[in-house]
Amino acid sequence: MSKQTHAFQAEVAQLLHLVTHSLYSNQEIFLRELISNASDACDKLRFEALNNTALYEDAPELQVRLSFDKAAKTLTITDNGIGMTAQEAIDHLGTIAKSGTKDFMSKLSGDQKSDAQLIGQFGVGFYSGFIVAEKITVETRRAGAAAAEGVRWISGGTGDFEVETITRAERGTSVILHLREEALDYANTWKLKEIVGKYSDHISLPILMEKEEWQDGELIEPNNEEGGRQPGAMVKTGEWETINKASALWSRSKKDISDEQYADFYKQISRDFEAPLTWTHNRVEGSTEYTQLLYIPSKAPQDLWNRDKKAGIKLYVKRVFIMDEAEALMPSYLRFVKGVVDSADLPLNVSRELLQESRDVKAIREGCTKRVLSMLEDLAKHDQAPEAAADGVTDVLSEEDKAKLGQYSKFYAEFGAVLKEGLGEDFGNQARLSKLLRFASSTHDTVSVSFADYKARMKEGQDAIYYITADTLAAAKNSPQLEVFKKKGIEVLLMTDRVDEWALNFVHEFDGTPLQSVAKGAFDLGKLQDEEEKKAAEDAAETFKPVLAKLKEALKDKAEDVRVTSRLVDSPACLVVTDDGMSMQLARMLKQAGQSAPEVKPVLEVNPEHALVKKLDGSVHFHDLAHILFDQALLAEGGLPADPAAYVKRVNALLS
Repeated sequence: MSKQTHAFQAEVAQLLHLVTHSLYSNQEIFLRELISNASDACDKLRFEALNNTALYEDAPELQVRLSFDKAAKTLTITDNGIGMTAQEAIDHLGTIAKSGTKDFMSKLSGDQKSDAQLIGQFGVGFYSGFIVAEKITVETRRAGAAAAEGVRWISGGTGDFEVETITRAERGTSVILHLREEALDYANTWKLKEIVGKYSDHISLPILMEKEEWQDGELIEPNNEEGGRQPGAMVKTGEWETINKASALWSRSKKDISDEQYADFYKQISRDFEAPLTWTHNRVEGSTEYTQLLYIPSKAPQDLWNRDKKAGIKLYVKRVFIMDEAEALMPSYLRFVKGVVDSADLPLNVSRELLQESRDVKAIREGCTKRVLSMLEDLAKHDQAPEAAADGVTDVLSEEDKAKLGQYSKFYAEFGAVLKEGLGEDFGNQARLSKLLRFASSTHDTVSVSFADYKARMKEGQDAIYYITADTLAAAKNSPQLEVFKKKGIEVLLMTDRVDEWALNFVHEFDGTPLQSVAKGAFDLGKLQDEEEKKAAEDAAETFKPVLAKLKEALKDKAEDVRVTSRLVDSPACLVVTDDGMSMQLARMLKQAGQSAPEVKPVLEVNPEHALVKKLDGSVHFHDLAHILFDQALLAEGGLPADPAAYVKRVNALLS
């Protein structure tokens, strides 16, 4: 192929403009990105070579080499991995192919810090080379292809790039950075070793650099007035040395790995610029042997709620990379967990289909799930904000425990809602998950109340954990259904995540105490309601029978029933559903999601002591008042009248 010029995809051109204007606040990050790409290329070769060992050609030892030429002002990163064909070079280096172009560009903000994080998340780190390079040359050959099928790709990071065929004896890829004048510090052995040690020490294959040694300057001729020697210099010896540990980080002993190394490894595998919240590193032995290194991020990803997106952890078999995002190794409700599992038992040619059926994989999945839940339980146990700690309490804690203070609250704010999915997906761990849930309540505005906390504060004679679901915290706190509970000082859990309605279909009790929605069923506080109150409610229901009959007739198309209640204090009416009925909120959510939902006819409960309800008896506007009562109750619980215009018309008529 003769030299051809191609235009960058429009989004890449925009991205390159951001990069060349110092997108990264930390320039040296470019080397981490390019070494990671080189490592990935070697992993891909390992995987493809499982079925075709000829791809190794005459170089079975996989490695990454760094070299520089001060005179030519170049820095080269070379790998002997899978390499690229000409078309792959055009596709991978000229477009943001795997990142979701539209989604990626929609998130570019012009803010350097946030955009830098996006580059990591969307896997376009190759372009970070333009931070330090005025031009990049890529020379590559696909493993298994002829030497004459090599490819050279060149771009100055502007609007286009050139591609031509070359002869390249070695398989793999060389990325040659033509350094900017202000970036010549990177053509330096000491500098490169420092960066590799900081960001890429965990790479599981050797990163090599040519050795240098000091050479004294030549002796100056004696007849020269200055005398002495010319300045010495570092000279390359022709020998190559490994400058990283060259072993998989997860295969090392925990005592040999620093917290900083754990955090750097997380950033490399997750493309996250934030440090992880916590992690666990274990070797599991028994019927199934594997090593797990699992991380909980500190921030939720943009696509956390996209259940169609493949998510999971990296799978290795005997340190050979098999696949990214092995979703079979982690349940969906823990899809935010990042990390690595290295199995000693799985076959090297394992596929996604085999993963679904393997007994060993099921054992690994169960082990990883339990380990993550143990991590969360440990964080929850220490979940006490430092500022709220009583004087002297933290003095007896270890430094490790002090570091965990308040961490679970941070986790729950990011991932609490998705954790609740496990209540309906993982019945074996349902009890453990229930203990990890946190809610706001009628007495605590912050999302910090556990079921256990609630039980510890239950009033004497209280035999249920009361809760209410709503779209927002304000709607839950001000719901009419809470009025009598507030009056009696009974705490009610406020559940405002959209997943709550679905999740609570699978949880009916906690530690032997039933959960009771205050918006379902007839009102009954049991022992918390004295005989005098019960007698007054019964008398009111008897006295109000004629009015209730008229209300039922007027609202027969809207309400399943109308009854007197003592759950209201200040409001004239509220809506509830039967104990086994679908809540109105869940029905609305299903309809909003485009799913079919049964028509819910709620029960209208009225407060016989309210002035508006008392006016019903004998009112000439009975029909309008009945519908207004119903629609107002519907509005109070987050719904909308079926005919808003008719509601407004009725209210205006009464006001006038």
